Amino acid sequence: MKQFFKIFFASLLAMIVMGFIFFGFIIAGIVGLSKSVVDKAEKKTDGNVLVIDLAKTIHEQGATNSFAFFDKSSAYQAGIYDIMKGISSAKTDANIKGILIKAAPSPNGWATLQQLRMALQDFKTSGKFIYAYGEDITQGAYFASSVSDSIYLNPAGGIDLKGFATVLAFFKGTLEKLEVQPEIFYAGKFKSATEPFRAEKISDPNRLQIQAFQNGMWNEFLAAAAQYTHADKATINDWAVNGTIQFPGDALKHNMVAGLLYWDEVEKRIKAKTGQKESEEIKYVSINDYSSNAKEGKEEDKVSNNRIAVIFADGDIVDGEQNNDREIASRTICEQIRKVAKNDKIKAVVLRVNSPGGSALASDVILRELVLLKQKKHLIVSMGDYAASGGYYISSMADSIFALPNTITGSIGVFSMLYSTDKLMKDKLGVTFDEVKNAPYADVPTTARPLTALEGQRMQNEVDTIYALFKGHVAEGRKLSLADVDSIAQGRVWTGTDAKEKGLVDALGGLDRAIASAVAMAKVKDYKVVTYPEPDDKLNSLMRKFHMNMSASAMVKESIKEQTGEAYEWYEQLQSLSKMNNKAMMAMPFVMKVK
Repeated sequence: MKQFFKIFFASLLAMIVMGFIFFGFIIAGIVGLSKSVVDKAEKKTDGNVLVIDLAKTIHEQGATNSFAFFDKSSAYQAGIYDIMKGISSAKTDANIKGILIKAAPSPNGWATLQQLRMALQDFKTSGKFIYAYGEDITQGAYFASSVSDSIYLNPAGGIDLKGFATVLAFFKGTLEKLEVQPEIFYAGKFKSATEPFRAEKISDPNRLQIQAFQNGMWNEFLAAAAQYTHADKATINDWAVNGTIQFPGDALKHNMVAGLLYWDEVEKRIKAKTGQKESEEIKYVSINDYSSNAKEGKEEDKVSNNRIAVIFADGDIVDGEQNNDREIASRTICEQIRKVAKNDKIKAVVLRVNSPGGSALASDVILRELVLLKQKKHLIVSMGDYAASGGYYISSMADSIFALPNTITGSIGVFSMLYSTDKLMKDKLGVTFDEVKNAPYADVPTTARPLTALEGQRMQNEVDTIYALFKGHVAEGRKLSLADVDSIAQGRVWTGTDAKEKGLVDALGGLDRAIASAVAMAKVKDYKVVTYPEPDDKLNSLMRKFHMNMSASAMVKESIKEQTGEAYEWYEQLQSLSKMNNKAMMAMPFVMKVK
């Protein structure tokens, strides 16, 4: 029997090892096929009409797709920097006759759409055409499409012009029903990240700041719509206030669109523009495929010993190693920063920040590494959709800061919260707690009981101390007095336009302007841009999720998320109580979607 078990377990081990080897071959095969698909994609740029689909999510950094061979999708998902380069290349590419914008509802932020619009505006100087077509044109899609020569709407479609709204969910009543008592400490009267847990509606200071940044972004929208319609901004605002644009015919009557056409009719107009016969097929090329191999000015083809590095900092700021997509993990990004600092070929660095903030500790660890880098190289910050709270903290010591008018930034403030569950445990589950301790604060923090007044004061002192550190860094980095910083801090968020007026950013502009500034500071004529970290792959993302969520619950979670849509975001906000428990946070109010 002993010999049997020895043979059995040896065979089992061999099967497991062979399984891993087989799995490795499968992964290697997928990667090999991916490389083949990517190589083919680099040749798949012979179309004459470049297509930009606004329904696609545009991240800061591009990503390869090992599964492209199987689902026939693009082998490369272009990031905003890739798209900018692609559009710039198309401007001088004789093969590209024009651009088609698919004006679909867009998941992208307003600053991302603004960066895209600016690149399209520059493309127009080539004299090539830009057409936009949509069946359901939302305000975000219209904002980006307004640079077009002509916007076409499906005759039975829809178009929005209704103003902006921001809807927040509040969970104070939920916590009361559960008998969970939140204990909240914050610095800054506008620091409203904890409002959903301590209030039942938007506070007056928070309402003021929401109205302010909505108005700033609405002004940008009106200016874009006025450029296309040739109506003044006041008139377009009246259309929104009065609900004038309800049906496709209304949009046509007020020149918001150039025509009510079906797709086949739009294609006829494109063929006329490109000089093709009606019997010929239009050769479309997606921005993903085109950007993967931009014909002019590919950075890897340039010959130069001078480098300008772009470090992407995209997502929530968290402690330690990166475990999820689109997050700024302190240990992971610090390794990238050190790598850049040690590279003598790199003459200047652009930190591209797209973050609503997060852990105060992680933010401080990252800032320290950036300060050390700045001692060796020029450091310029470019802000995306968000660079707020912790996102602003890591930006504060840069030589120069650039933001887009629609960027949400500032939110200079700190909060901390924990919650006691003693009533929930006793009244709902019959669980009680007792303890033995040899020092007054030995059990703090605890969820087993509410904090005493003295313990609460200690928590508030910690928040106030970190807030003072935050303001000190901003004062030093922006060369402002502490009094001036305090007047524009208090947790308040600002648009990029307002932030420039307040001295929080140096100038308005996108990533391209920040790179130009880095080149000027480095005083180099020939250079190539290198990006950090390396573009990720969908396979790596899948394996990361598999590693973190090896359970059926993960699949259930994804299914619920897909079915519940926006309601799931509210559930995640409530769930974030556990993530924020007893942690000093530099985070803006839950990412407020303006729509």
